[in-house]
Amino acid sequence: MGRYILKRILLIIPTLFLILLTNFVLVQAAPGGPVEQQIAQIEQSKIHAEAPGAAMGGVVMSDNSYRGSRGLSQEMVEAIKAQYGFDKPATERFWLMLKSYAQLDFGESFFKGKPVTELIIEKLPVSISLGLWSTLLIYLIAIPLGIYKAMHNGSGLDKLTALMLAVGHAIPVFVFGVILLVLFAGGSYWQLFPLQGLVSENFDQLSALGKIKDYFWHLALPLAASTVGGFAGLTYLTKFSFMEELSKQYVLTARAKGLTGHQVLYGHVFRNAMLIIIAGIPAAIVGIFFTGNFLIEIIFKLDGLGLLGFEAIVQRDYPVIFGTLFIFTLVGLVLQLISDISYHLIDPRIDFEGR
Repeated sequence: MGRYILKRILLIIPTLFLILLTNFVLVQAAPGGPVEQQIAQIEQSKIHAEAPGAAMGGVVMSDNSYRGSRGLSQEMVEAIKAQYGFDKPATERFWLMLKSYAQLDFGESFFKGKPVTELIIEKLPVSISLGLWSTLLIYLIAIPLGIYKAMHNGSGLDKLTALMLAVGHAIPVFVFGVILLVLFAGGSYWQLFPLQGLVSENFDQLSALGKIKDYFWHLALPLAASTVGGFAGLTYLTKFSFMEELSKQYVLTARAKGLTGHQVLYGHVFRNAMLIIIAGIPAAIVGIFFTGNFLIEIIFKLDGLGLLGFEAIVQRDYPVIFGTLFIFTLVGLVLQLISDISYHLIDPRIDFEGR
């Protein structure tokens, strides 16, 4: 197992390189970079400073170099490019980025004036709070519900929960979030929960119990939105995994020996059926933390990594885009390795190194 872990760790390096290279090429090809945005802001300020209609729009030449319009010299354009590091060729910029990333230096945000590492550390607690509670609720609901559905397949409650799961899974997360805001955050009906943010403005002045209540009061709607559509897939995965194990010969043998249903379920079936669920934990965590909660943070104005990444994409803040991408990818690869190790710990018969 040690050799397998070492191989997987070594494979992380080329995987990160290829992902960063692909996204670097795609982002560089996208129009409206930070240089163009800065020039557009300067042009806009000139337009407001001058008489209406006196200024002309900027022009992008055929060689992809921006030529300022009225009053914006080529020297100023070159100075703006140097400010953002675009005075160097793309290959040199990519090489410098790789050298910095090898030292865990993700550079400084173009527009926020802070190191990317500092921004990520600032926003990480919000994303962890939302992702941790979402994951916990999803697993606490989905696994018991999936086991119950497997044990009572075809019953009335099984069919009723199937309908509810289908509806919850069909509604997109952002739609459900907007519905909750309209209904319970003062949109058109009830003002029961806050509209945005993770804590109140007077959070520091509250007692310890008051802080806990305020925290979960703000977290109620985001958690509901991220949880409702998140446990349908896990519930069915649990159900069908347990149903498959319950139909195997060893279960019939255990029952023939006089073991109760509880003993069969938790003494024989549970460990085998949970293998496929454990395998999906890393993907589920990455999906909940960095994909599902991405829109939740935007809708509920939660100042986490999702909102940070969204603003970085809109502003073309390349250091933040690549820094968060690097962190997300690295976390996903490490979690996948942890999943494989968990496989082996739960069932030693699974030998990845032998394969």
